[in-house]
Amino acid sequence: MVTNNEFNVVRDLDIKIPMRDGINLAADIYRPDAPGKFPVLINRGPYGKNSYASDPDHSLWFFPKHGYIVISQDCRGRFDSEGDYNPLFQEMADGYDTIDWISKQPWCDGNIGTTGQSYLGATQYTLACNPISHPNLKCMAPVSASSSFHDSWVYHTGGALEWGWMVPYAIHKGLNNLQRAGKDHLLSEFESLLLETDNFARPLKDEWYNHLPLRDWIEKLQDVAPYLTEYFDNELDGPYWWDINLNKNASSVKVPMMHIGAWYDIFLEGCLNGFQSLSCDGGSSLAQDNQKLIVGPWAHIRPFTQPTTKGAGDIDFGPDSPIELHQHLLDWFDYWMKQKDTGIKEKPPVLIFVMGKNKWRYENEWPLKRTQYTKFHFHSNGRANSRHGDGSLSLIPPQDEPLDSYIYDPKNPVPTRGGNTLIIPHGVFDQRPIEDRNDMLIYTSEPLVKDLEVTGPISVKLFASTTADDTDFTAKLVDVHPNEYAQNIQDGIIRSRFRTSRKFPSRIYPDQIYEYTIDLWSTSHVFLKGHSIRVEISSSNFPRFDRNPNTLSKLGADSQMLSAKQDIFHSNQYPSHILLPVIST
Repeated sequence: MVTNNEFNVVRDLDIKIPMRDGINLAADIYRPDAPGKFPVLINRGPYGKNSYASDPDHSLWFFPKHGYIVISQDCRGRFDSEGDYNPLFQEMADGYDTIDWISKQPWCDGNIGTTGQSYLGATQYTLACNPISHPNLKCMAPVSASSSFHDSWVYHTGGALEWGWMVPYAIHKGLNNLQRAGKDHLLSEFESLLLETDNFARPLKDEWYNHLPLRDWIEKLQDVAPYLTEYFDNELDGPYWWDINLNKNASSVKVPMMHIGAWYDIFLEGCLNGFQSLSCDGGSSLAQDNQKLIVGPWAHIRPFTQPTTKGAGDIDFGPDSPIELHQHLLDWFDYWMKQKDTGIKEKPPVLIFVMGKNKWRYENEWPLKRTQYTKFHFHSNGRANSRHGDGSLSLIPPQDEPLDSYIYDPKNPVPTRGGNTLIIPHGVFDQRPIEDRNDMLIYTSEPLVKDLEVTGPISVKLFASTTADDTDFTAKLVDVHPNEYAQNIQDGIIRSRFRTSRKFPSRIYPDQIYEYTIDLWSTSHVFLKGHSIRVEISSSNFPRFDRNPNTLSKLGADSQMLSAKQDIFHSNQYPSHILLPVIST
C-alpha cells in the first residue's frame, strides 16, 4: 500500500495556457499546499478536465500528495478550451506547447512528465512523435493507448474497420461539440441512437450497427464528428497517419517511457509495439535502455487498483490480478523526476501477468528470447463446421485431407463475443453460443497431458479460396476447459486485399488459393493440463469489425451484400496452422 502522503492538495481552476497559434487551452492545476518548486505531470484529454475530480483515488489527487503538480488540461476544442477539435492530429503540437509554458512557470522545477490512460495515453504517444523533444520532458507513462492509430484505433492490423466502437465513441465525444456549437436541440436525436447502459460510452442500437451504407454515418455525424470523412477516405496506411505513428517516429523519442497495457485491451498491440519500437529504435541510448512494460489481465477502463476484480468479462483471474499501479508509477516518476533510488532500475524491464497460472512474472525482453514457435496444424475429414464437427488440431502436419467449406453471409455475420474491443462488451466470454454455427470451422486439440504456456505473438497461417472478389477471414484462439467452457484468448482478422500490404492493396480472384497470415496479436496464457486448444476460423466478427460485403467497392459504399463460399485447405501442399509462442517451463 502507498504510505507517507506528505501534502494536502489545492486546486487552481480554469488556467488558460496559450498555444503557438494564439488558441488558449484550459487547465486545472492540482498542487501540493506548500511553497516552492515541484516536478510537474501533465494529464491531457478530451473528456472534461474536471471529470475525474470526484474520484479521490485518481492520479489528479494522488500525485500532488506525493510532491507533484498535476496539470489536467482539456484538449483543443473540448469543454473549456478554445479552438476546433481534430482528434489525435492536434495533440503533438499542443502537447509540446503545454510543456513549454509549464517549464517557464515559477512553480516548475524543470522536471516534466506525462501520465494518463486511453486518449490521455494517446496524447502522450502523439507528443512523443515531435521531431524535437522538449528538454524539460523527462519521462512518460502512457496507459492503454495505441501507438499506431491506423492499426489499432480506426482500423485493425488486418485491415478491417474497428466498427464496434468507432461510431458510438464519436457520438459520445460529439455531444460536447453540439453543446459548444449551441445545438443542444440535437442532443436527444444522437443519444437516441445509443443503448441505455451504464457504460462510460454506450454502444449503438443493433439497427444502427447494421445500417447500410456505412458512409451514411459521415453525413449523419457531420455536426458531432466531421473527422470521420477523413478516416474513411484514408483506409490505406499512408502519410496521413505517419506523423502520429510512434513506431515510425521512434527515432524522435529521447525519453524513458513506461508502457502499460492489458491482454484484453483494444490497444494492446499499440502498447507492445510502442515498447518494442522504442527499445530497438529510440532516438537515444537513454530512451532505448529505459523502456518499461507492464501488461495485466484486464480490459480497457481502469481496473488496476481495485481491491478485487474479475479482470475482464467472465473469468476471475485471482487475488493477485489487481495491481497498485499508482505505486509503480510513483516509483517511475520519483526515479526520473526526483532522482530517488526507488529500485525500479534494478528490476527487469517487463512485468507480465501469466493467465491460467494467474501470477505476475518479470521478464528481460518482449517477445521472450526463449520462445519456441510451434505449429499446431488443422485437420478434418471435411466437416469441421461448428464445435460438433470433426475438426482437430495437432502437432502432426496434414497430408492429403479434404478441404473444409462454409458460406459467409455478411447479412448474418458471426456476432462479436468479447475480446479486445471497447464500448461493446469486451474481455472473456464463453464462445460456445456462437460455435454452434455452421459458418465457423472449429479445430480442437486433444486434452493436454501437461500445462502448456503460450506467451508472445500469435498468428494463423491460412490457405483459402473464396467465390468473392474480396472477403475477410477471421481466427480466434480458445481455451476449452474440462467442463467445455470455451474461453476466448485472442483473435484477429485479415481483409483479403490487404493480405500482403496495408499500403498497397492487391485484389484476389475467385476460386484461387491464397496464403493469408492472420495476426492474433499477443497473450500470456497457460493452457492447463486437461484443457484443449481450439482455433475458430470464420469470416466475420461483428460489430467489432465492419462486415466485408464481398465486393471491391469503396469502403462503406455498399448498400447490398453478397454471400460467398469459403474453402479452407489443410494438406501437405497447403498446411494451414496456428503458430503459438510456446514457453518451456
